[in-house]
Amino acid sequence: MEKSILLHKITPDELKQIIKEVIQDELREMIKQPEEKDLEGLLSRKETCEFLKISLTTLWKWTNKGKIESYGIGNRVYYKKTDLLNSLVLLK
Repeated sequence: MEKSILLHKITPDELKQIIKEVIQDELREMIKQPEEKDLEGLLSRKETCEFLKISLTTLWKWTNKGKIESYGIGNRVYYKKTDLLNSLVLLK
């Protein structure tokens, strides 16, 4: 089934503006999506230290104290970005 659009009483400039707005909205959505997907990614220990700007020793201590959750596959340890962001505490 074909879809058709009937343009009635619209100037070329108005059509141009409508198309421009739709494209801008779509581009904004495309820019947002990678950031949301990145939050679900797994980080290695090194990447986690870089993300939090801490040392491996601090990461090890925080993991052992339960401040940060870690996940493992074989002998590898990973951290979820969402967990790291959720573990942040507001300081007063």
